[in-house]
Amino acid sequence: MRPKPTDHEDAEGAEGGGTTLRIDRWLWCARLFKSRTLAAEAVSGGKVHVNGRRVKPAHAVGVGDKLTITRPGYAFECEVLKLPDRRGSAPLAQSCYAESDAARMAREKYAEQSRLAAAFAPRSLERPDKHARRELRRLRGRD
Repeated sequence: MRPKPTDHEDAEGAEGGGTTLRIDRWLWCARLFKSRTLAAEAVSGGKVHVNGRRVKPAHAVGVGDKLTITRPGYAFECEVLKLPDRRGSAPLAQSCYAESDAARMAREKYAEQSRLAAAFAPRSLERPDKHARRELRRLRGRD
C-alpha cells in the first residue's frame, strides 16, 4: 500500500521526480511570493494566469508554461524553465524562470516611477511617534 503523499510532494508523487508541480508551490519555490499561502491567495484571486487562463492553486504547471502575475503597477510575465524540488537560494530560484523583455522593462519603469515619487514625498527629520505612525498608516490605507 502506497503511503499518503504529503503537501511537499508534487502532483506526480516523489519530490523532484515529476513533470508537474502545483502552481502555488512553484510560485513559492521560485521566490515570487513569501509564503505558499500568499501564492495560493493570489492564484485564487485571479492575479496569476497560466498560458492566458485563470487557474486554481492546485493547477499543475510544467516546463514551458507561460505565467502572468499581476503586480501593483505592472504585469510580471515569465516562462517556467524548471521545476525545483525545494525552496532554495535566490540565484537558484531565478534559474527556474525566464522573465520576458516587456515585463522586465515594465518592472524597471515602475521602479523608477516609485523612486521618483518617493523623492518628492515630504519627510520628517525625526522618527514618527506612535500617533504619527497611526496617521501615516491611515493615510496610506493600511489601517
